Amino acid sequence: MPTTETSGTTRINPSSWNLALGFDQAQLRPAPTRLLTCAGQGSVDRDGRLVHEGDVTAQIALAVENVEDLLHRAGMDLGDVLQLTVHATDVDAVLAGYGLIAERFAPATPPATLVGVARLAVPGMLVEITATAGR
Repeated sequence: MPTTETSGTTRINPSSWNLALGFDQAQLRPAPTRLLTCAGQGSVDRDGRLVHEGDVTAQIALAVENVEDLLHRAGMDLGDVLQLTVHATDVDAVLAGYGLIAERFAPATPPATLVGVARLAVPGMLVEITATAGR
């Protein structure tokens, strides 16, 4: 797949396998004037309590909502995300629900990495998403 440019962002994809997962292998963007770095966001409520124990898809959805909340508080949106890292205690389960992440971050398709981990900080948490955003 060729390199393409959209709204000042150059999407670099030497192949196309990643497009089905909704991310680019690399993006070249103009330097942002503001940079937001987000700590890992999981399926927790405002008091830090785990929500949706045992339901990886619901945990993914709430983790993305929590990332989106931080973005909005910084005057940004999901389209401003430059990089995602998804930490998973069960990579296969997260891959089965990964379409939700791809759908929510489309059409920005930020470069993303899925990392398998033994456990996360909150017992019962199955997925945690870190993001870097810029505008």
